[in-house]
Parts: sequence; structure tokens; C-alpha cells
Amino acid sequence: MRLTVLGCRAGMPSHGVASSGYLVTTGAARLLLDCGPGVATALSGVIPPGSLSGVVISHLHIDHCYDLLPLGRRILSDQLTDPFAAHDVDALRPAIPLYVPAGGRDLLLGLAALFPLSTAPILDRVFELALDVREYRPGEEFELGDCLVTMHALRHALPNCGARVQGPAATLAYTGDTGVTDALHTLAADVDLLLAEATLDDTDRSRHGHLSAADAARAAQKANAAQLMLTHLPGGDATRKAQAEPHFDGPVHVAAPGLVHDLV
Repeated sequence: MRLTVLGCRAGMPSHGVASSGYLVTTGAARLLLDCGPGVATALSGVIPPGSLSGVVISHLHIDHCYDLLPLGRRILSDQLTDPFAAHDVDALRPAIPLYVPAGGRDLLLGLAALFPLSTAPILDRVFELALDVREYRPGEEFELGDCLVTMHALRHALPNCGARVQGPAATLAYTGDTGVTDALHTLAADVDLLLAEATLDDTDRSRHGHLSAADAARAAQKANAAQLMLTHLPGGDATRKAQAEPHFDGPVHVAAPGLVHDLV
């Protein structure tokens, strides 16, 4: 299993770093976890977007899902010799599964409707022809390639589920955005790598729901994760590792755009 960081900035892109997006690859799967601003561009530099096995969105804040429209249009455009001509949609490849929280379908259709292409209307159908939108429920499991993905409800201002990705040789857990919660220990139990947000300098006392690096490390320690990678960073990322290490016995890594991390 290989993790490639496409974007790791908390909130909006800054200093050339895209928002949240992570490519997980195994022998038979290419999974995109979240697709924030800038991620579609970064992904296209690593693999052909149309080769994805599936896309999983943790929650519907803009910094985790905004690039789904350009991603879908890229996937669809790559199959069209002339987007302005008539097309036999039955000749297209099957749409790539896109798993989103409840309400995601209407949100994405509304996003596409904001930017119609009257001269190439087929490209307005990306959430039908390129990406097959499927709304998941907390606790749901689904197979993508040779991976089993399980969604775990966590604590955030919008409903957010962390994704546990079990491959043939390794298991990765990704938090999306969350505050401190015991559900993190179930999500990350005995994983090879916990990819955890570390937005804050100190534990979140608000109702919004974010972690500090120390919070993430304590969760990884209690879950018996083998390794921890900190992400969803606001800048000044060098301090995060030092904040986490006293609270976790295993290796601590800090996400960076383009970083490739092999789990096995």
C-alpha cells in the first residue's frame, strides 16, 4: 500500500499547497480520499484521473470536496474525441464510484448547475457519467478494488466520517476533520498508518471539531497504530512533529505535497 499526498493544507490552498487530497494505491486499487481545491491538478500529475477505482469524501466542507467538478470533467473529457458533438453515452466507461455523506448528491448537482456548458451539455453530466455518486451512512463498508473501506463517524461541525482502508497487505486510517473523540480509537485500531488532521496548536475547546498534533498522537497511541502522519496543516508545519512525538511511541511523519509513503 502506498500513500501519495496531493494536498495537505488546512482550509484553502496557500503557498502553492493544495487542500486535502490523498491517493492510496495497492495492487488493484487507486483510491482518492478527499478532493479539495487544487487536488484535481495534483492528481493529474501522478495518475490518469480516469484510472481511479473510487473516490471517498469525508465531509462536505469546501476544502475537502470542491475539486470534484473539475475532476469529473477531466475524467469525462478524456473519453470524448469532440465534447461538442453528439455522443453515445453507452460507449463510455462505467462511472467511477464516488462515496459522499448524506446530502452530497444534491450539493454536487447544484455545483455543476452553477457552471453549465451550453455548447457541450454532456460535460454537465459528470456526476452521472464520470462519477457515480453514492451517499454512504456511518458504519457502512464497501469494496473498491482489493480494498475494504469502512466509514467511522467522528466529531466535526458537519457530519464527517473517517475512512479505514484495509488492503491485502496493510491498513490505513484517515480522519478527515474531527475533534477529540473515542471513535478515533476504533477507526485507527492496530492500523499500519493513521493519517490524522493536526490543525490546531492546542486542543479544540469550540464545537467546530479539530485536532492538535498532540491530540492526534494520543489517539494513535491509544489505538495502537504503528505510524502517524499529521496533515490538514495551517502552515508552520515543522512544529507539528515536535508537538506530537512526546505522546506517541511510533514514527511521526508530517504530510507535504508530493510526499510518497509506502506502508509495506
